[in-house]
Amino acid sequence: MVAGLAKVFGRLGRGSAARLAARGSLVAVIALLMACGDDDERFVGEVSGGGTMDVVAVLAGADTAGFARATSVREFDFPADHGAHPEYRTEWWYLTGNLTSGERRFGYQFTIFRSALAPGPAEGESAWSTNQAYMAHLAVTDVDAGAFFAFDRFARGAVGLAGAEADPFRVWIEDWEMAGEDGALFPLRVRADADSVALDLLLEEGKPMVLQGDRGLSQKGPGAGNASYYYSYTRIPTSGTVSIRGDTSHVEGDSWFDREWSTSLLADGMVGWD
Repeated sequence: MVAGLAKVFGRLGRGSAARLAARGSLVAVIALLMACGDDDERFVGEVSGGGTMDVVAVLAGADTAGFARATSVREFDFPADHGAHPEYRTEWWYLTGNLTSGERRFGYQFTIFRSALAPGPAEGESAWSTNQAYMAHLAVTDVDAGAFFAFDRFARGAVGLAGAEADPFRVWIEDWEMAGEDGALFPLRVRADADSVALDLLLEEGKPMVLQGDRGLSQKGPGAGNASYYYSYTRIPTSGTVSIRGDTSHVEGDSWFDREWSTSLLADGMVGWD
């Protein structure tokens, strides 16, 4: 999960919160796009421009004043914990899956991240005022064609542009969304439509929830609070459609849902892990 976060979060300065435009003044890391070259038809990307956010600072132990931290085992509360935890600095809803249409194989990843630019409520009375920034990453692999497509989308968590709700469950950026029904996570509808790729999937309840780490407290480093609250659903029965450049395939397969929130994952001096 952290590797995915590092790839798609660029840099966003805390002073940028008041300057976020309608879709948020955030920037994706585009080195992978640049490395592919303009003539590489196997890779398609979509990014927005703007300010900066240091992923190491987001995940590291620095600058945690005012935020809650994952320091001890807690009782999970559902459906509330499916929704946002703005008292923590960072969280994500993370889906990956393997799908087939006859002999044709696809892989997908769809993740929505929330990051607090500062603790507490936003200052100001404008409906645009927010301390919450959202980012989504969509990736689809067409295995047999040897093609990979990736897209990023950013927005501030205000005026309905992006957000997360627990009951009924919904997390979204514009028209990209994961949505449940009647206070339950499943069945989970997943919809994301980019320039050349679209997903419309239904995830049905399968295996029971897994609490990662120590009863859902996943320690990432030696220091207190360098941890996340983390649960997963594995091998989720999945069906729906995958569209690539207007070619729609009816698919079925399995997905994996990871859910984490934290304020700091990495101890001082750590920049990641293997």
